[in-house]
Amino acid sequence: MSLTIFFAVLFAAFLHASWNALIKLGGSRLSGMVILTVAQSLASLPFILSSPLPVSAAWPWLIASGVFHSAYKLFLAYAYDHGDLSRVYPIARGAAPLMVAVVSFAFLPDVLTGLEAFAILLLGFGILMMSRGVISDAENIRLVPLALGSAMATAGYSIVDGMGARASGDPLLYVAWLFVLDVIFFSLTCLAIKGRSVFIAPRRDWLVGGLAGLASYGAYAIAVWAMTKAPIALVAALRETSILFAVLFGWFFFSEKMNRRKVFAALFVVSGLILTRV
Repeated sequence: MSLTIFFAVLFAAFLHASWNALIKLGGSRLSGMVILTVAQSLASLPFILSSPLPVSAAWPWLIASGVFHSAYKLFLAYAYDHGDLSRVYPIARGAAPLMVAVVSFAFLPDVLTGLEAFAILLLGFGILMMSRGVISDAENIRLVPLALGSAMATAGYSIVDGMGARASGDPLLYVAWLFVLDVIFFSLTCLAIKGRSVFIAPRRDWLVGGLAGLASYGAYAIAVWAMTKAPIALVAALRETSILFAVLFGWFFFSEKMNRRKVFAALFVVSGLILTRV
């Protein structure tokens, strides 16, 4: 991996943590997620308008992915209503690949190597430390099931998107249409839960949500580009430094409580994630 790609992927990790911080910063996290989703879909329009429709085999996967993405954003928005960025983000980000690994081991003919088993143990221990810290630091316990719900949805769309992108034959077109379906499903879901008020937000929240959407789109685009220039495993591993950025953002910008347990838990989660990808 060249230095250019190395720093590009680090920047993608920074952007991923940044859009989560921007959602946490907004007045209404649910409205912020809606605005983010709208921004993502608008960014996809030029590509969609200049490309043919996806093949028919891709549509069931696209629809399923749209549902999973909506659930992911819904759980994450509510998790940020109840907990710190530096607590929610590592649990949500770390538990998803842990779930995928456990499901693969239990139901698929995959064989875990010793290193992979060690990585899963590190991941699990880090997430348990993060979750236990919620109780020991007298934080709102509701953030844990909400963050885990977000992780479950992430695990779901990760599997679905992997199959769907292959079925489509054009991963970039697949993702572009995914963002369009995502805004439809998520907007309708939020409308059913909150009514029209979810679309009413101050100009500042629209600006923050729009920036979050662009950061999210940029983070994904950089990662996809980097995976065409460097080994996918290395790119995926380096992206997990986003957890460390999120912890630092929570500490510096939101004055979130920081102690050794939280730092060590974040390091365990990052280490486990990196080991699962190398």
